[in-house]
Amino acid sequence: MNLPWKYCWITGAGRGIGRALAQRLAEEGITVYASARTQSELESLQQDCAHCSGAIIPQPVDITQQEQINALWEHWREQLALPDLVVLNAGTHKPVSAEAFSAEACAKLWQVNLQGTVNCLEPALQQMLSNGAGQIAVMASVAGYRGLPTASIYGASKAALINLCEALRLDLADSGIKLQLINPGFVRTPLTDLNSFEMPCLLEPDVAAGRILKGLLSSQFEITFPKRFTYVLKCLRLLPYRLYFALIGRMIVTD
Repeated sequence: MNLPWKYCWITGAGRGIGRALAQRLAEEGITVYASARTQSELESLQQDCAHCSGAIIPQPVDITQQEQINALWEHWREQLALPDLVVLNAGTHKPVSAEAFSAEACAKLWQVNLQGTVNCLEPALQQMLSNGAGQIAVMASVAGYRGLPTASIYGASKAALINLCEALRLDLADSGIKLQLINPGFVRTPLTDLNSFEMPCLLEPDVAAGRILKGLLSSQFEITFPKRFTYVLKCLRLLPYRLYFALIGRMIVTD
């Protein structure tokens, strides 16, 4: 494939979708700055991609620490090797019941999923606005479409990212920056492995990476898959609350 990017930064690249996408891009000749908190995961990814025509460059970072992210961008500026594609994939998930709901649990998860993404988004936007070019993709989730059981905290963080990207897309019109939103269904990752329920239309990470790459090359704003599942959830967004709660309630009882 003849891809339009030279350097890509992927957060959450140590596992799951981020790792699979980093490997796919490296195979296609892209230099990938792979970020995660765990150095050993990034080194393992680098070894797995040693045969690729592109390269994996481990860039360990804690996305909740703004100074670490700013230091990365300063380093890339000094090296004249700035990312022209940024995929903000890092995130976490923990099912929380109403009984376990707490402000502390919200703060911990939102600090990663929402604030961590914003921490990465700020320098990426500033640099690309200065250049008048670039591409950014933000990983949200179909869990952000509407409220789902035990997902009050996780879903809220993803709903916020969806709204944030919709607004920024409007603000970035004619800026030269391509902003996209990724809303996947269920993908087999260490996080989804914790789920105790059957996950419909479950995809493997390498399949998800292929869908994301195809979406990144398209002009569409939202990259969502598998459509046979995610479009059902889109339809649920149109239902009035009375019908929505009744339907979801019956699904829970049935399961």
